[in-house]
Amino acid sequence: MVDETAFGTRDAKGDFVPDQRVGYGPLFDWPTKPVTIAKWFVSFPGYLFPWNALYFGFAAVVWFLLTPSMSTVASFAPGWIAIILVRNLAIIGGYYSYFHFRYYVRHRQGTRFKFNERWPGDSGRFTFGNQTRDNVFWVLASGAPIITAWEVVGLWLFANGHVPWLSWTRSPVWFVALMLIIPIWREFHFYCVHRLIHIPFLYRSVHAIHHRNTNPGPWSGISMHPIEHLLYFSAMAIHWIVPSHPLHMIYSQYHLLLAPVPGHSGFDRYELGKSRAFHTGGYAHYLHHKYFEVNYADGVIPLDRWFGTLHDGSAKATSNLRSKRSAAAVADVS
Repeated sequence: MVDETAFGTRDAKGDFVPDQRVGYGPLFDWPTKPVTIAKWFVSFPGYLFPWNALYFGFAAVVWFLLTPSMSTVASFAPGWIAIILVRNLAIIGGYYSYFHFRYYVRHRQGTRFKFNERWPGDSGRFTFGNQTRDNVFWVLASGAPIITAWEVVGLWLFANGHVPWLSWTRSPVWFVALMLIIPIWREFHFYCVHRLIHIPFLYRSVHAIHHRNTNPGPWSGISMHPIEHLLYFSAMAIHWIVPSHPLHMIYSQYHLLLAPVPGHSGFDRYELGKSRAFHTGGYAHYLHHKYFEVNYADGVIPLDRWFGTLHDGSAKATSNLRSKRSAAAVADVS
């Protein structure tokens, strides 16, 4: 059992507050520090490990072992499309269920490092009256088919030469560089889409489904309205424009599918054995679900810092947010 008091405290409500403030990697620090960036790339946790390397591993297995041949996908046919849908459903279901079962059913580390000490449960604001059932429904009934549609169209475009195909043998440096850039592109695209769907009309009619999860869990990650799924997964369309390989597209796809799990895990850290624990990276996004108007992106690009929407988890940041809300309420009244 790892002592959580070495990493944070419990507030008056009993919720875990990490000592470490929300921040960013060194990639956009100025002046640039190449040695620091290089160490961050390969450290644990860091840019590559554990999460981005894990998502790439999924993508590699899917591309080399679980994707029909290019000759097959060159023509739309129910058979291979169904295979891809079933494959995506199986991977999503298995991956999300692992984290849910381990931390929310078996309670393998109890509430240690859990931001909100309460467990999600029944509520009238959820479809079917329960948070988990609501989340599972939107993920599997909407998310899986829509991302499958993006993948199917992308594979068909690659197979028929309608998009530029990047060759590993001819462009190995750009091939690797693009793989490293994909998570950065993902974050930039997510920030833009996320700000868009917080426009009041779109928030009420679309994004509110996701924000039912004020105490998110693993299945909350892509529990979204179908329109939000369409927008969120549209990050894959970059591969219809920028020369790339189907493996790049599938990496983008599985990054989109799997990265929301640690971000919505509800835990600051996962324990490794009895003496170690590593960051989930979920604190910034947990604060977004708690306060709504902050931390639209997280991870690498300091977009929230640049645009004034960063909440670093400190009491000062909460006080500043309350002051902004009070000023806005006064302005609305006047």
